[in-house]
Amino acid sequence: MRIPGSVVLILIVVLGAIVLSPVIALLEIEPLSGDIAFNWQNHHIFLPFTQSLIASVSLALLFLWARK
Repeated sequence: MRIPGSVVLILIVVLGAIVLSPVIALLEIEPLSGDIAFNWQNHHIFLPFTQSLIASVSLALLFLWARK
């Protein structure tokens, strides 16, 4: 069974966003719209969804370009 290329690209983008999320959070970049921040008692949780998706799409396009 062959997996379509679009499914592979979507999986690369989603997995890249999951992997890059902690790295981007460590860079402490200003939050974009779509990023989520929680302040709960003495804890601060920041989930950089938009930043991770931008980085993941950029890397996926770079790898696709380098592959050709």
